[in-house]
Amino acid sequence: MNDEPHAEELLRAVERFLERDVVPNLQGVPRFHARVAANVVAMVAREIETEAEHQAGEWERLGALLDEAGALPDGREARRQALRARNATLVDRIRAGAADGGEVRRRVLAHLRRTVDDKMAVSRPPRQRE
Repeated sequence: MNDEPHAEELLRAVERFLERDVVPNLQGVPRFHARVAANVVAMVAREIETEAEHQAGEWERLGALLDEAGALPDGREARRQALRARNATLVDRIRAGAADGGEVRRRVLAHLRRTVDDKMAVSRPPRQRE
């Protein structure tokens, strides 16, 4: 682990530089490309900033849906693999018809809505600044 500044802070500094110093001094296609670059940097920063919280929420919701206990593993790749495994189990149950109606369907849909909302919060660009 590195000392400060952290990755998120470095990304936010690049985003500010692009938005404040580069974008206003460009026109046309280069301006568009600089704005795209600033949005990509911001999206990566948002992913880093929210990843642990979003993964923990998804893990808990999946655990409740699947009636599986256990802590979310440590380590980025271990968390991703564990979430993929739980999601694969949920997919198998959905394919088997376990969520076709009733309370289970409602709970699965609520989980999916929240998971998509979390993902959209990462990819959604901030309001345009002009």
